[in-house]
Amino acid sequence: MALEPSRGLYLYLRTLNEALGDEIITDDEAQILRVLAHALGVRPSDTAECLSVARGEARNPFDELEEDYSGHRMGDVTTYQTALIAALDDEVITEDEWSMLNSLRTIIGIQSDQHTMIEEAIRGMAEVDEEGNRRIERLNRFNTVCPY
Repeated sequence: MALEPSRGLYLYLRTLNEALGDEIITDDEAQILRVLAHALGVRPSDTAECLSVARGEARNPFDELEEDYSGHRMGDVTTYQTALIAALDDEVITEDEWSMLNSLRTIIGIQSDQHTMIEEAIRGMAEVDEEGNRRIERLNRFNTVCPY
């Protein structure tokens, strides 16, 4: 089944290409790719096809489109925040995961002030969320590993 172009699929493929930079997807990278697929609205049934596209084995659905999916778009900050929260709530957080989130942040074009607002929102949610304290600890680690 052919992949349907969408902003989420575009971002997922770009992030997947970053993960394949060393031609290996580690278990940690696979975990964050699952989180990103969910956050970006990429169906689980499409992820194998995306891997084929990233490896050059299948046609990229964006190659012949006139519409430009790159650049910063409305909703990107929310998408990044969702992916970051999902990664913070994941029990296993590695530098590979942080690196992929950092790549997503770069691809989307999140500016430092936007990241600061996202961080403030996450800290604000900590008071009403039972995972809040652990999320804040992980957020502090993220800011150490991938400072803006």
